[in-house]
Amino acid sequence: MAKILVVDDEPSIVTLLKFNLEQAGFTVITSLNGKEGYAIASQESLDLIVLDLMLPEMDGMEICKSLRQEKINTPILMLTAKDDELDKILGLELGADDYLTKPFSPREVVARVKAILRRTKVSEESEATVEKVLRIGDLDILPEQYEARFKGEKLELTPKEFELLLYLGQHSGKVLSRDQLLNAVWDYDYAGDTRIVDVHISHLREKIELDTKQPQYIKTIRGFGYKMEGL
Repeated sequence: MAKILVVDDEPSIVTLLKFNLEQAGFTVITSLNGKEGYAIASQESLDLIVLDLMLPEMDGMEICKSLRQEKINTPILMLTAKDDELDKILGLELGADDYLTKPFSPREVVARVKAILRRTKVSEESEATVEKVLRIGDLDILPEQYEARFKGEKLELTPKEFELLLYLGQHSGKVLSRDQLLNAVWDYDYAGDTRIVDVHISHLREKIELDTKQPQYIKTIRGFGYKMEGL
């Protein structure tokens, strides 16, 4: 049973999310402030964090950034009352896997949580159909271990970064549109907001490219999308 942490300073939202997530079969831990939520996220073994952006004592952006700096890659669903694209992009750049703008329906939150967990988990069926090691130049992708290495060094990747890298690697040499990547990796209708793909591509380039301005692995195909070069 997946364990989920909900951090929000509005008791009514916390109660609503806790009830609906538990009804969906999840174990739920809650917190009403950022400092306590961060402490729980740092110490507990969690499957996913539902994290509000605006929190007392420590805001969602700071929590997300701090967790990623500590190499804690638990998937994060960010909640925000602002329909501000800059806030959403900043959250994604700091390591959030997804976001929802308030107000939202509890059913939508449950659906997003299930989608993130479904994409995060490497199923036994998929393990049986992919190579044990996918090698592209100095990059090794290990689907069964859910990890990747560059020049022998393990990469610190969020779940979504790994899934995107794996999908690109499995389709090495093929040009993939942003919509294709969005549908393959994010597993639900993302309302056409393909910027999330660009943000995650940027993160991957920072980790596997020697020169991000002249990438050798993930090439941009202008006006269409991206291609993983088969080095």
